[in-house]
Amino acid sequence: MPEEDPRILELREMRQKARLAGGEERIAKHKAKGKLTARERIEQLLDPGSFHEIGLYATHRSEDLGMTEKYPGDGVITGYGTVDGRTIYVYAQDFTVMGGSLGETQGKKIAAIMDMAAAAGAPVIGLIDSGGARINEGVRSLYGYAQIFQRNAWYSGVIPQISLVLGPCAGGAAYSPAVTDMIIMVEKQSFMFLTGPEVIKSVTGEVVDTESLGGADVHLGISGTAHIKTQSDVEAIAMARKVLSYLPSNNVENPPYVDTGDDPNRMDDSLNTIVPLDPSEPYNMHEVIEKIVDNGTFIELQAPFARNAIIGLARMGGYTVGIVAQEPAFMAGSMDIDSADKIARFVQFCDSFNIPLVTFCDSPGFLPGVDQEHRGVIRHGAKVLYSYSNATVPKIQIITRKAYGGAYIVMSSKVMGADISFAWPSAEIAVMGPEGAANILYRKQIQEAEDPAAERKKIVEEYRKKFLNPYAAAADGFVDDVIEPRETRMRVIAALAALREKAASTPARKHGNIPL
Repeated sequence: MPEEDPRILELREMRQKARLAGGEERIAKHKAKGKLTARERIEQLLDPGSFHEIGLYATHRSEDLGMTEKYPGDGVITGYGTVDGRTIYVYAQDFTVMGGSLGETQGKKIAAIMDMAAAAGAPVIGLIDSGGARINEGVRSLYGYAQIFQRNAWYSGVIPQISLVLGPCAGGAAYSPAVTDMIIMVEKQSFMFLTGPEVIKSVTGEVVDTESLGGADVHLGISGTAHIKTQSDVEAIAMARKVLSYLPSNNVENPPYVDTGDDPNRMDDSLNTIVPLDPSEPYNMHEVIEKIVDNGTFIELQAPFARNAIIGLARMGGYTVGIVAQEPAFMAGSMDIDSADKIARFVQFCDSFNIPLVTFCDSPGFLPGVDQEHRGVIRHGAKVLYSYSNATVPKIQIITRKAYGGAYIVMSSKVMGADISFAWPSAEIAVMGPEGAANILYRKQIQEAEDPAAERKKIVEEYRKKFLNPYAAAADGFVDDVIEPRETRMRVIAALAALREKAASTPARKHGNIPL
């Protein structure tokens, strides 16, 4: 038997060294925290045996400030593989190598894999676990980040970009996930912030820990930066695979069809009684959505943030749809700054990737108040109308109850370009509620009446009966049909099928100027 070629042996040795990353001791310490290694994360994400690595032997070129040791791959694993048979590009930062810190070479590797993903028209997934910029490399590390940020921006709306924050994501590192389409975080394990607790304490005197500053609960419920929270690496990666199944590979493809086994003509009689007769009584819009979409397919995004608005992905008749709704059980479904931002960005995301929009409208209007006005509710609300107006995907509106004033207009109304507008018999479509209208239009008549309270009540009921019904709007063509609530699923699926080949465009331009 001939001797093995020493060059082959050397190759195997180098590959083994690369797989050990920062060494067995650091790997053991990493896993003791309940975290998967970078390579284990990739194995969990991709179909078995499908991963092909790129840039295994790349190392940094710095020699100053203790940068004498070099690790194959320079702290990030990059390559491609498949998820459910579809090509996916991926990078995974390795915290066992210099804390996953990013330098020039690591930045180049990530930028290169993003370029490959864009050229191939395939999604790119970032598995992020990094202490931030590699200080030892000085400005070179900033150059590395700049390359990534630029590509995040270039490929936004071209290929899906998903960030799994599986550990620290500090300093400039946080900007990249913020530009991507979706951020998934792990509770009590991942965190994002620009300046850490120590810097904040030294500058402002505020004392805060990393979890309270930038943990998953903060970014899901307060900042609105993240989209989904999970309990572990394994759950986060499984969720990423699930989300990918709803998305096309790029902006010129349609989302994949999945046979859910749910009858498109299924009707739920309970929907006919879900909206209370008393217009001031709340009901649960989440329940409405779950009864209408394919069973078990609704993935809600940013659930704890701006709870007066609901956004998420679902399937109807096996096809992906984007769900936008208002929650009358929280703040009566009124719109405010946070809900406007939440809705606007999601609408743009769906439009980027050819995902039809199904919008449920039940809102008494924008939230009044000095704070909202001073903080720019006009500008934020304008983002919603801007996003819907520019969206060219099929757009279907369902008015379940209140559709007042500006909140009605911006929520994918017929006059704003909805392809089809359905209304339930409970719909109230008007400039404002009957009480406010009575106060403005009939103030003198009410004041001069023998019994002002009784007169006011009579006028409110007359106004409600004459104007706050879907038939007045339907008569003017602002509603295409008034339907029984139980019919909604069937009617929406049929409308989506009729609109599947919809062709629409906006005026030629470099880009618009959204009121950020």
